Amino acid sequence: MELRVLQYFLAVAKEQSITAAAQSLHLTQPTLSRQLQELESELGKQLLIRGSRKIALTEDGILLRKRAEEILDLVSRTQNEVMQKEGSVSGDIYIGTGETDGVRQIAKAAKKLQTDNPAIRFHIVSGDAMDVCERLDKGLLDFGILLGDIDKSKYNYMELPMKDTWGVLMQRSSPLADKSAVEPQDLWDKPLILSRQNDNKSGLYRWLGKDPAELLPVATYNLIYNASLMVDEGMGYAFTLQKLVNTNGSNLCFRPLFPALELGMYLVWKKSQIFTKAADLFLNSLQSGLSAYGVGK
Repeated sequence: MELRVLQYFLAVAKEQSITAAAQSLHLTQPTLSRQLQELESELGKQLLIRGSRKIALTEDGILLRKRAEEILDLVSRTQNEVMQKEGSVSGDIYIGTGETDGVRQIAKAAKKLQTDNPAIRFHIVSGDAMDVCERLDKGLLDFGILLGDIDKSKYNYMELPMKDTWGVLMQRSSPLADKSAVEPQDLWDKPLILSRQNDNKSGLYRWLGKDPAELLPVATYNLIYNASLMVDEGMGYAFTLQKLVNTNGSNLCFRPLFPALELGMYLVWKKSQIFTKAADLFLNSLQSGLSAYGVGK
């Protein structure tokens, strides 16, 4: 399977048309069609559903599109790293993270590093823990930021000093808004909007002291902005982390949990990871900036 043919396949998947893809690739339509047929023959799978107006992907085609994007991205990163000029420090650093105010500390370290090495570029890839770990394992990320428990047998890690505090996002008109903190029994009969992450939900269920079947979950979310819109429309109360939603001047307010529920934060990377010069400098910069907190690996 050639990288060039994967690029052809992705062009067809994007354009949903062999004619349009051939034009964008500066190929003739018969040439592109033949390359795709040979790819399907090589894999022994039908990848494309050739309709009268547009082309769709089969289930195998959808899988190949995802893998092809990952492969070509990794190849591009590798080329950039190998072609880096001797003595210079440049390149791309990829960090995967969920929504957390802890990214601010990462941004401070990134800013400091870029001041001395302006050719280094940072890419923050958003996703939940499952997304971040999957990308780490495939070599598509240099680092990940994970909250709560981590697999210390699988990853090297740096424990960060920041803690994320759980609370509830609600309308200011809610009766619970008069409280300085929310207790478990306050929410037993309330409509709840929960993070889709299983690890997050299990910790909240323990804090609530109720079996999930006894609660009233009405929705789940991946991005807190979307959850805030559901709260604003009166759908329910959203469990979220502090500092993620700016409630100033809005109809919403945030109240922490009592007893307090916090999540530890870790910067992780694969144990087999071979760092680029840029990634190694970033890790050293972050360690230096956090040394006052007694952070170790």
